Amino acid sequence: MKKIITFWLMSILASTAPALAQATASNPGFNPQEILRNALEWVNSLGAIGGIAFIFIYILATVAFFPGSILTLGAGVVFGVLWGSIYVFIGATLGATLAFLVGRYFARDWIAKKIAGNEKFSAIDRAVGKEGFKIVLLTRLSPIFPFNLLNYAFGVTGVSLKDYFLGSIGMLPGTIMYVYLGSLAGDLAAIGTGNQPSNPTIQWAIRIVGFIATVAVTLYVTKIARQALEESINK
Repeated sequence: MKKIITFWLMSILASTAPALAQATASNPGFNPQEILRNALEWVNSLGAIGGIAFIFIYILATVAFFPGSILTLGAGVVFGVLWGSIYVFIGATLGATLAFLVGRYFARDWIAKKIAGNEKFSAIDRAVGKEGFKIVLLTRLSPIFPFNLLNYAFGVTGVSLKDYFLGSIGMLPGTIMYVYLGSLAGDLAAIGTGNQPSNPTIQWAIRIVGFIATVAVTLYVTKIARQALEESINK
């Protein structure tokens, strides 16, 4: 499995190398936002196949801890709200899943060995695994939790790949909102700058949904952790 994941990582890197090479050449200093903005310009010049290139770039950016917000906003400019949301959701879901698998097959065994002798931690890990879909769904609805880091973090928990993948549907509302905000800019040069147009209603909607999801996931994880500890103590 490790060899398969490594193969896919190398394939994605090779597929997106032209965009990253062009972006880096036009911007010698390492500036992730500027690199991604230049990559979006390259995608915009590809015409019909731009969507496929965008998805591969989003996957690589997710695995490499690049800020996905620039790509999400840029998708609104390049593809519009409908197709931009579709491409972002596909790229983010596949990228997050690949990062999850990297965390699962390169770090999970080490974590499992560390908690093997601690029944309390093992109980919490099992409890989180059983409720994986709900936890992933709620964290995806909340912008408080760092997207890129969370992908790897879930990989070292007991959450199943199925629950993790299905829970990614929680990214959809935020994806549509941010792609819409990006579409208001109308120009890639304005993405991520103070000159980017905004919609206060959409921004407040994102904050409210994020706040509710953050409170919900915090209370829920606390509840199942407490129950797991009580079961462990009573054994």
